[in-house]
Amino acid sequence: MRVEIWSDIACPWCYVGKARFEKALDAFPHRDEVEVVHRSFELDPGRAKGDIQPVITMLTKKYGMSEAQAQAGEENLGTQAAAEGLAYRTRDRDHGNTFDMHRLLHLAKARGRQDELIDLFYKANFAEERTVFGDDERLVELAVAAGLDAADAREVLADPAAYADDVRADEREAAELGANGVPFFVLDRTYGVSGAQPAEVFTQALTQAWGERPQLTLVQDEGAEACGPDGCAVPQNR
Repeated sequence: MRVEIWSDIACPWCYVGKARFEKALDAFPHRDEVEVVHRSFELDPGRAKGDIQPVITMLTKKYGMSEAQAQAGEENLGTQAAAEGLAYRTRDRDHGNTFDMHRLLHLAKARGRQDELIDLFYKANFAEERTVFGDDERLVELAVAAGLDAADAREVLADPAAYADDVRADEREAAELGANGVPFFVLDRTYGVSGAQPAEVFTQALTQAWGERPQLTLVQDEGAEACGPDGCAVPQNR
């Protein structure tokens, strides 16, 4: 079974939602038969790469809330994150364009290191002091920590077209599926779960999707020749 997760590194609920989903997945009896793929979604796609500002400032301008309301929201997110065992800096974080991070996540997917890199991006953005925005070398360091080659990461960052089509394809697909926010989880292209739901909701969705997977009906002629672990059947005269 495949689970696809549309998310953005700048999305705190994606950070929390991933932890809740993984709690459910770790306890799922068929865990080893579930493939998880991370898909790209930008919350602020029109923001220029060099346009970086404090999270509180972004929240007040984008949503028209006061600084006190924005800070209270951050404090609430910090509490929610802590309940999942996640570190979360409720003050002095910044916000910026995530397109390059999504491109690197596609490189990581090609190298089989996608989950490792997205975890490091989340931790760096939400829990660490050094920014992940506007600093290519910071992104290279995180890519290397996830098991990628530094030269490969620098090559992607130096070429604005590298994996750009993959990011845009993910975003178009999200729109086609009706996802207008993240996190958005799609199980076997049959069930969708929107938002950072409690682990129990993910458990229910995994169980239901697994139980309703298409089952193969085998149509077979017992006399047909085939190859197997013990070799190939030798055709016999009939």
